[in-house]
Order: sequence, then C-alpha cells, then structure tokens
Amino acid sequence: MRRTLVISDIHGCHTKFLKLLEHVKHDPAEDKLILLGDYMDRGLKSKEVIETVKNLVEHHKVVALRGNHDQMFLDAINGQDDYIFLHNGGINTIESYCGLNWFENHSGFDFNRYLEAKDFIKRHYHEHIAFIDSLPFYHEDESHIYVHAGLSPYYTEKDWKSQPTENFLWIRDIFLANKTPFSKTIVFGHTPTINLHKKPDIYFGEGKIGIDGGVCFGYQLNCLEIIAGEYNTYSTKEIQ
Repeated sequence: MRRTLVISDIHGCHTKFLKLLEHVKHDPAEDKLILLGDYMDRGLKSKEVIETVKNLVEHHKVVALRGNHDQMFLDAINGQDDYIFLHNGGINTIESYCGLNWFENHSGFDFNRYLEAKDFIKRHYHEHIAFIDSLPFYHEDESHIYVHAGLSPYYTEKDWKSQPTENFLWIRDIFLANKTPFSKTIVFGHTPTINLHKKPDIYFGEGKIGIDGGVCFGYQLNCLEIIAGEYNTYSTKEIQ
C-alpha cells in the first residue's frame, strides 16, 4: 500500500537526510514524502539541503512546507530582521552559500561582509530564494494535518487555515499544552521531541505527533511512516 513518509527540521544536515531517505527505502514513484520545514541554519550544508528539497519538489511531487528558520532566512535576505537570523544559526547558512572562509581575515564576524554575503546569495541563488518563498504553510490529507509548528486550539476545523501565519511557523506552548479540537491528527516539527518526552524519538500525543528529533543538536533525524492509518518510525540512530 502507498506510504506517507514525513520528515522535519533537517537544519542543514544534508548527509543525514540522504541517509535517512535511503534507510527508509524512499521510492519517489510510490511514496508520498512530506517535509515539514526548517531546511536551513545550524547545520553546515543548508545550500545542499535546499537544492535537494527543490529537486524533490519539482521532479518527484514531494510536499515541502515552510518552517520558521526558512522564513527567518527570507526576512534576513530582504533586510527585515538580521538579528534573529544571525542568532539562530544563520552564520552557518551564510557560510554554506558563500564559503567557510567568507569572514576570514575580518576579525570574526563583520557586518559589512555579511551584507555582501546577502547580496552574493541574491545574485547567485535567486532560484533558491524564490523556491523558499513559494513554500506553503500546511498540507492536509484525509486523516492528517501537516504543519511545521502546530495549530492554535482557538480555531476550529472550519477556520484553522485562517490562523495567523506566525502560528504555523512558531506556535509552541499553547498548542502543546492543550487538547486539539480537530478530528484529524496533527503532525508537526519545530519542538524537539526530547523536550516533549525526554527522548529524541517520535512523540505520540493525543491528536498530535511530534517528529523533530533535534538532529542539529546532536540527536537524530526522524521519519514517520504512515500506512493505512498505522505508524512506523525510523531515525538516523538506526543507521550504522
């Protein structure tokens, strides 16, 4: 039967992402792969992750959602909020696109050099920027709602799509602490599962499933497999 595979919060960990896809025997012709965002920052290969995800979306009908780190990158590129981007792993993203020696001989971080980096990315990787800016905030099928961060419990099944964009990208405590009013199960990333049940494995809660294994913090990248309403879990910790 057709599988749905869900992965979230890759954060520049390109090699582990590819190994996990191989580990679960991802077949683009048969499987529905859904990615829940946060492809960049903190890890060392954000550019490579974006290139791979872009290829999967354009050639294999993969669903890729937008995460808060992806939005932070867009905002920084457009000059809206450099501080939050730089203080959440953005330097690694800059070096992924511009080279590890970009800030060399500049006595560490240099803001003018950073502005030059943004200009370099806009000139040479405008297709990446446009791709990230095209990513949707949610996906829905007959039994699940897929989002990066979660849904506000103040919304109903009739109007949850109208919640503020920030909720799809950033919501945490109010979503996690309350029972969801939705009949469909919510699959989300954003919050490392080690913060939900003290281990990086996939978290199964009431009406919600968290899959962020915290790979960029030294834990693992998870994959949730859904087949006919049944769940199986995989992670990079199983890969030798």
